Amino acid sequence: MQNQDVVAIAKTGSGKTLGYLLPGFMHIKRLQNSTRNGPTVLVLAPTRELATQILDEAVKFGRSSRISCTCLYGGAPKGPQLRDLDRGVDVVVATPGRLNDILEMRKVSLKQVSYLVLDEADRMLDMGFEPQIRKIVKEIPHRRQTLMYTATWPKEVRRIADDLLVHPVQVTIGSVDSLVANSSITQHVEIITPSEKQRRLEQILRSQDSGSKILIFCTTKRMCDQLARTLTRQFGASAIHGDKSQSEREKVLNQFRSGRSPILVATDVAARGLDIKDIRVVINYDFPTGVEDYVHRIGRTGRAGATGVAYTFFCDQDSKYAADLIKILEGANQRVPRDLEDMASRGGGRGRKRNHWASRPDRGGSRSELDSRYSSRDGLASSGKSESGRGSRGRDDNGSRGRFTMA
Repeated sequence: MQNQDVVAIAKTGSGKTLGYLLPGFMHIKRLQNSTRNGPTVLVLAPTRELATQILDEAVKFGRSSRISCTCLYGGAPKGPQLRDLDRGVDVVVATPGRLNDILEMRKVSLKQVSYLVLDEADRMLDMGFEPQIRKIVKEIPHRRQTLMYTATWPKEVRRIADDLLVHPVQVTIGSVDSLVANSSITQHVEIITPSEKQRRLEQILRSQDSGSKILIFCTTKRMCDQLARTLTRQFGASAIHGDKSQSEREKVLNQFRSGRSPILVATDVAARGLDIKDIRVVINYDFPTGVEDYVHRIGRTGRAGATGVAYTFFCDQDSKYAADLIKILEGANQRVPRDLEDMASRGGGRGRKRNHWASRPDRGGSRSELDSRYSSRDGLASSGKSESGRGSRGRDDNGSRGRFTMA
């Protein structure tokens, strides 16, 4: 509001979108720029899902002020997007790849942009978009207000903040120095073998209230499709991943939002930016390649003050993440399974694989008794009711805009 650059470090689901859109609208009304000369506000987002969700909010809240908006993203024809730009818009929401394509076609000018937002900056860097971001920023005047939103604060994000922002104000919700999960989410981590996953998943699904929205994550597109087909026979499920066309993705997401298909099986393409209300349960069928993605996956539930439940299947091959996962659980005041502590203490899963459904002297109980324990806990839980490679790193040839110092 005071035209200062801002770095906002906030957990997912904290309502940041309106936090930058509404000041952006006021900025547009104050300047009264002609849309024929290009947009005044530019928002960059890592995925087309997040970009289209931002556009929906911009259209909804900007309509009464006659603020025009468009969204530029890959996987869809350029024609309608170019027509919007030709007519002139106040706000452009874009993924870096598609915006760069259109810039190279010389179909849009950013010379009038004076309000720049980088949403989920850490994710954009993870996806290798740093070169594209720097190319885009070269097309924007230095006299601008830049706002960077990020869920984490690693050195790569600090470096690009240092280059692109001038003496920014830092706003932090939660911890800066460590990755913290939303404490509104009840986390259940289960040490399990791959052959047990399907049966355990079906137990969890049967324990939930009918119609509850459930998001299931797999690490591969093949497993995502396979699991969705298997679940459809009993429960009804849809799949979303990077090989789906844009029209297929939109259809699946609309069915999930409306509740017509309440179970969604997804790869990490949906782990960040996907803002669907009332997701009750997140299930990590496969553990991700790092605890940062784990935090963002489970962050699809427990949003905007609501509570949620997350189940995670943790196998022997995931043992290298055990110690980091324990830190996440402890940081959110969650129960740490003894098996997980054992796995971390021996530095990996080199010992005999454990089986939750076998009779064991150390735990006691028969197979049916262990199943009963799971069923009881599930009842309590329910009643509370661009997959791209990393790109190369580069620095802006124009030099930095100002030094960033942490508060």
